[in-house]
Amino acid sequence: MSKRDFYEILGVGKQTEAKDIKKAYRRIAMKYHPDRNPDDPKAEDKFKEASEAYEILSDSQKRAAYDQYGHAGVDPQMGGGGAGGNFSDIFGDVFGDIFGGSSGQRRSGPHRGSDLRYNLQLGLEQAVHGDTLEIRVPTLIECDSCEGSGAKKGSSPISCTTCGGQGQVRMTQGFFSVQQTCPNCQGQGSVIKDPCGTCRGQGRVEKTKKLSVKVPPGVDTGDRIRLTGEGEASPDGGPAGDLYVQVNVRDHAIFERDGKHLYCDVPIAFPGAVLGGELEVPTLEGRVKLKIPAETQTGKMFRLRGKGVTPVRGGSQGDLMCRVVVETPVNLSKEQKELIKQLQASLETAGDKQSPRKSSWFEGVKSFFDDMKG
Repeated sequence: MSKRDFYEILGVGKQTEAKDIKKAYRRIAMKYHPDRNPDDPKAEDKFKEASEAYEILSDSQKRAAYDQYGHAGVDPQMGGGGAGGNFSDIFGDVFGDIFGGSSGQRRSGPHRGSDLRYNLQLGLEQAVHGDTLEIRVPTLIECDSCEGSGAKKGSSPISCTTCGGQGQVRMTQGFFSVQQTCPNCQGQGSVIKDPCGTCRGQGRVEKTKKLSVKVPPGVDTGDRIRLTGEGEASPDGGPAGDLYVQVNVRDHAIFERDGKHLYCDVPIAFPGAVLGGELEVPTLEGRVKLKIPAETQTGKMFRLRGKGVTPVRGGSQGDLMCRVVVETPVNLSKEQKELIKQLQASLETAGDKQSPRKSSWFEGVKSFFDDMKG
């Protein structure tokens, strides 16, 4: 056993966390791996030394014994726990993400089918009130001819001779070895000698399924509806995956949605803004009357409570916000233009009290230029 300090070998301190010790070992192991340094015998010694240090410091009990008693606490010849593992297990533990894992255990049981995604376009009314729609989804389903086995009717898959039915093979590299997925059976542990003529040994066939999707009231763009078991069939007899219906709500000609609230612009003629009155405005439930007070300005917002959206996850119903837009008249006749001029002259005679925003705006402009001159 090496007599060098294990922390020194890995270049870490006694307070270093386990995850950082693992990173330090990985860096050293990659640097001094024998396969990378075939002509340098010292590199192999450093690799073994680092592996020995990592085995002790990665085990909480061995590390505690080493911290208290030094090498004597982990040397089996002196009564310690010792380094009973091997470099193959240590290297596989650290580099399992590169070499496919070191446990050598084939995944037990059949695999689950893949999940699918379907993009569903909805109108605003459908999203707010809910709907039931029929969709067509291309997917892989279990082959009826072979009942998903992939083997011709009357036959069955046989055990893989390459891995002996384990689904894993051991690959030896230098003085250590790692487990890898069997290249012959792709980890299944069995192969199909006489494939099904319908699915060509795949156990699944392509088909477009018709499905009914119930859209709950209040859904919005980004929401997902899950249809359990409507995804792809399993490749080896396991449960099917799920289908996730992704909702996207199209833009509306009148309303704009923001969460549970709706917004819309309401154009009104100039006389109506000045004198006030009533307007009919649309909602998703029908028309309602909106009272416009006299002297209403562009941008004024009116709230119609409870005319918005009830959220799909519950909560109070939103509101409809109506923003007034005063419309300037166009295509005026000569007579109408003359009347407008008379009105303009009358307003100018009255002074700034009938145009308060205009007066304050010009005062602000004047103050701005005076400050620039100063």
